[in-house]
Amino acid sequence: MQLYMKELLDKARIFDLGMPYFTGMPHHPNQPPFAYTLTKKHGDITLTEERVSFCNDLFVMGGHTGTHLDAKAHVACRSVACGHVDITDLQSYQDGLHVMGIDTTPPIVRRGVLLDIPRSVGLEVLPYDFGIGKDEMERAAGVTGVEIAEGDVVLVRTGWIKYWDDRQKYVSIEKGAPGVIESGARYLAEKKVAFTGSDTTAYDRVPPHHLPCHVILLVQNGIQIMEMLNLEELAREGVFTFLFIALPLKIKGGTGSPVRPIAVV
Repeated sequence: MQLYMKELLDKARIFDLGMPYFTGMPHHPNQPPFAYTLTKKHGDITLTEERVSFCNDLFVMGGHTGTHLDAKAHVACRSVACGHVDITDLQSYQDGLHVMGIDTTPPIVRRGVLLDIPRSVGLEVLPYDFGIGKDEMERAAGVTGVEIAEGDVVLVRTGWIKYWDDRQKYVSIEKGAPGVIESGARYLAEKKVAFTGSDTTAYDRVPPHHLPCHVILLVQNGIQIMEMLNLEELAREGVFTFLFIALPLKIKGGTGSPVRPIAVV
């Protein structure tokens, strides 16, 4: 058994789906930015005659900054969250969410599926006003021969991560950005997927800025969402099904958590 596992690991290829964190990185305008400082440099303090030094840093960020996973209760509509729960009195500034916080999400180890929307329409990257609905998802799945099954993690590529180094272009507050529209969210809910994610800041096409797909997925169906994924290498290598692994931090009451997801083939 151990030899078999070693052979599998030796043959496996790992795709890193997370984006780097750095000062000035793109972030959704509703979320705080990433802030970083080196608090101790080597040489500031040395210990004993061996002159050993320890370099330390401090960073501050929101739960939805960078590549991250939303908690089930991240979104509410008229104060009602996932499972028809009135969230009004189940939250506090000190303790966060009292129910369905990110700490209640277990490690994710599931079958992953990539829907490469630009490939299916003959583009490198989708235009800013492109909406991804049921038809677009079915077309992308058909082009690559994949089937979405219950419990899958469905990742939706727009190609928009190409603009990551151009913060204004990537966030695109004025024009908006491509993404999933309501028929696409309902389609994933009908398929009973477990999680979904995309390579944009909002997952939904924006505008509209109230993100209706978040309501359909999180509030109405408990399907958690990831944003700002790097799906380029998977698409470039033609990998459309894989083992998906992501481990959210156990932040008690957290509305979301940074993650570094991987795809294993």
